[in-house]
Amino acid sequence: MTSRSQENLIAVSQTDPALAGKARQLAAQLDLPLYNPEENTPALLLTLTSERLELRQTTKGAEGPLCIDFLGGAIEYRRRQTTSRKEGIARAVGLKGGASLVVLDLTAGLGRDSFILASLGCTVRMVERSPVVASLLADGIQRASKEPTLAEIMARISLIPGDSLDILRTWQGERPDVAYIDPMYPHRSKSALVKKEMRLIRLLVGDDEDSDALLAAALTVAGRRVVVKRPRLAPALAGPAPNFAINGTNSRFDVYLIAPLP
Repeated sequence: MTSRSQENLIAVSQTDPALAGKARQLAAQLDLPLYNPEENTPALLLTLTSERLELRQTTKGAEGPLCIDFLGGAIEYRRRQTTSRKEGIARAVGLKGGASLVVLDLTAGLGRDSFILASLGCTVRMVERSPVVASLLADGIQRASKEPTLAEIMARISLIPGDSLDILRTWQGERPDVAYIDPMYPHRSKSALVKKEMRLIRLLVGDDEDSDALLAAALTVAGRRVVVKRPRLAPALAGPAPNFAINGTNSRFDVYLIAPLP
């Protein structure tokens, strides 16, 4: 996801004075101000609580806090439902039989697709260019890794904070089997923004404006295929036409083959 200017948009806060030191450290790490109640309140607060790291909206009509939670809720329900390699996302990346794949998720976002792929046996490297979103992901990964029922899955997930284009253009070493891209689609109407989590993320990072370039770069690095997740009726990204698509109810996966699976 592409970061937008964070000036006057976000600050770091904490819910307990005992966390003040950690809040200062996090603010310095992310080059963000500490929240000062005597000054104008920013639109977003990256808030340390005793349990987790949260992104909180302070403006009118604010949504509830956003955190990365692999332990329950929607993501746990989706994991329990997505148990077969015949699922759309599994077919899109090319999972067959007992084979395992290395997937480079270039637009990690909330990490949900990465988590599902790891649940299905993939080794997943998540890339997230927004430092704030990356910090939320790191917190979620750390908490989930302590849960015995998820430890094996989380061991297959790693996080790379940084710009996906820069990482692809300077790639060295072994290629991932699959590069996975799920760009933020530039909706024009507020009614199209269904999920509150994505409304918060969009407020923070804006739209992805380099998706076409990301596809072109991914095609030079992936070993077997590139998969692009799109809204079902959205046009494909600019560039070569996908070899095929796997359609779902609300989204589809455009698949670009580089080399056939053995």
